[in-house]
Amino acid sequence: MLPPEHRLVRRTDFSEVVRRGRRAGRPLLTVHLSVPEDPQGPVKAGLVVSKAVGGSVVRSRVSRRLRHLLRDRIGGLPPGTRLVVRAAPPAATADSAALGLDLDAALARAVRPRG
Repeated sequence: MLPPEHRLVRRTDFSEVVRRGRRAGRPLLTVHLSVPEDPQGPVKAGLVVSKAVGGSVVRSRVSRRLRHLLRDRIGGLPPGTRLVVRAAPPAATADSAALGLDLDAALARAVRPRG
């Protein structure tokens, strides 16, 4: 479970990150990351696991796995970062190790400076 200070909860915050953040896609998930110009405050993260992933039990399982993976990686992101992780339908059949590899690769690509 993500601590409350690290949760992205408002719809407007999700929309802002998805629209203006950097995107890095992988087969199992897509990461949208926004780093403010004046970084301060806690890193905030949110998940999007739609019905395309599966039924409620499958979506809950994918969400639990992603939350657990995010909890371990949130400390490595710059302060003030806003992060949205969108699960793709193949995430339903993926194990935690595969989700972790895709999450690491997507985060590394999204955090890397452009150019």
